[in-house]
Amino acid sequence: MRRHRLRTRIAWWAGGVAAAVALGWVAFFSPLLTLDADGIEITGQGTTIDVEAVRAVVASEAGVPMPRLDTIGLRHQIMELNGVKDVAISRRWPHGLGVALTSREPVAVVPVDDGLALIDDEGVRVGTVAAAPEGLPQVEVGLGEDDAPALTAALHVLAGLPPDLAAQVTRVTAATRDDVRTTLASGQVVRWGSDARMTLKSAVVQTLQQNAPDAQVLDVSSPELPVTR
Repeated sequence: MRRHRLRTRIAWWAGGVAAAVALGWVAFFSPLLTLDADGIEITGQGTTIDVEAVRAVVASEAGVPMPRLDTIGLRHQIMELNGVKDVAISRRWPHGLGVALTSREPVAVVPVDDGLALIDDEGVRVGTVAAAPEGLPQVEVGLGEDDAPALTAALHVLAGLPPDLAAQVTRVTAATRDDVRTTLASGQVVRWGSDARMTLKSAVVQTLQQNAPDAQVLDVSSPELPVTR
C-alpha cells in the first residue's frame, strides 16, 4: 500500500509538472498564441501621427507569442515617433493588440528659417508648413531654450481664452513671460501681462469689446484696473 501510494503521488506530481510544461510551451513558444499583424488595431491617430510608421513598429513583433510581447519596449519606440503625445498598448487575446494613440495637435505656428513650425499646447514642434493652416494664430516667440518661459506663457494665454475670443486671435507676441500680447482680427491689441487669472482677464476683455469697440489697445494686465486706448 505504501508503495502504491508513493507511485500514485509520483504519478500525480509528474503529471502536474508535464501539464505545467505543456501550458508554458503553449503560452510562450507555441504558434497558437502569437501576434497576428491583421489583429493590430490603431486608434486616436489625430492629424500629426504617421499611422503606417506606428503599424510598422508593432507589426515587427508579428509571430511573437502574446505573453512574450515587450509592450513596454513597443511603447518607448512609438513615443519616439513624431506627433505622439502618449500611447496605451493592450493585448487582445488570442492574437491581437490594441494601440490607443494620443496625438500632439498643433495650436499655433512659429516662424522659423524653413517656414512655419507647427507647435502643440506644450510648445513641442510637430511639423513645418509653408503657410499657416486656417484658424492657427502665429506666435512670434523663438523656440530656443531661453525663449521657453515666454513661449509657455503665450501658449497658456491661448489655452485660457474662451472659444469665441480665441477664434479672433491672429497673432501673439511675448517679449517676456509677463508681457504677452495678442492681436485680434479686428486689429485690436490685447495686453494680457502674464498668463495668470485668464478667466477674469478674458471676461474683462469681452466687456471692454462691448463698451469700447473703437479702442485699439485693451490692457488687462491688471484686470481690476483695465485701460483702453
